[in-house]
Amino acid sequence: MKYFPGIIFATVIAIVATFLSKLEIVKETVNFSPLILAILLGVLIGNIWKMPESFKPGVIFSLKKILRIAIVFLGFRLTFQNVMEVGLEGLIVDTIMLVSTFLLGVFISRRLFGLDAEMSYLIASGSSICGASAVLATAPVVRAEMHHAAMAVATVTIFGTIAMFIYPIVYKSFGNILGFDDVLYGIWTGATVHEVAQVVAAGFAISEPAGNTATIAKLTRVMMLAPLLIALSFYLAKKHATHGAGVALRDIPIPYFVFGFIAMVGVNSLQIVPDNIVQQINLIDGFLLTVAMAAMGLETNINKIKGVGMKPIYAAALIFTFLFFGGIISLKIVHQIFG
Repeated sequence: MKYFPGIIFATVIAIVATFLSKLEIVKETVNFSPLILAILLGVLIGNIWKMPESFKPGVIFSLKKILRIAIVFLGFRLTFQNVMEVGLEGLIVDTIMLVSTFLLGVFISRRLFGLDAEMSYLIASGSSICGASAVLATAPVVRAEMHHAAMAVATVTIFGTIAMFIYPIVYKSFGNILGFDDVLYGIWTGATVHEVAQVVAAGFAISEPAGNTATIAKLTRVMMLAPLLIALSFYLAKKHATHGAGVALRDIPIPYFVFGFIAMVGVNSLQIVPDNIVQQINLIDGFLLTVAMAAMGLETNINKIKGVGMKPIYAAALIFTFLFFGGIISLKIVHQIFG
């Protein structure tokens, strides 16, 4: 019972965010997803109104438990067959861009701008994998504070939104010079743009083949969230081990929910769940993610975000530049070899 007030409050914010995202004026101006609107509303409400203490347990429950459940059922958004559909070319580009962007993102954030390790991991994971969802999934692994997560979400939202508009313009203006067709454009978009929704918008702005390829390439990237988090968990445990004593399994913050995510991908790949049920699962899962985002917003202190300053934005801008140009170069090289 102690969880109900906070869960209900976060749920109401999620409902309002979902409603607002469907308004024409929102679609035509900012075109933000319910996830982004939920965190914005949560931050706004949480910083202008002192939330009753009775809400706290439910908000924390939404942020931790509901989030993990939602990430598990993200697995129903893709199949192992999707990976095969994008082909070896798309898979290689996805892998190159994910690994290089994550490593470069951490380096840029820490070495060039002096950001905390936790913030660096969050910005790097959000940019390299799947935006806000990756930030949320990475936060408990690196034990990040909520204002760090909120700032990381802000960076991927800003530059993912910019990408959503810039990519179609660049392709329409310079596609021939780049030597891209609609399928190659789709791979480039799916391998480098931040959020799934942004990839879908940028892909289908060109054509159906471009949109389908972009979506599959992006979902393949989403699947790579699991091995990245597991690898990051082992790395952090080893890094924090003292005097070379080794790493005990209990010291490794293994994100067990990731195995649930992989299991759901496997179930979905078997196609034993009817399509209409899968659609309902994805609908509910999207809402659960929105509830978790609302809770994260409520737990975010705007004064702490101000204390971080503009450095995360600058770091994310450099990472975005690398994604844009690095994606073009990687795709051209891989296409030259495997195309």
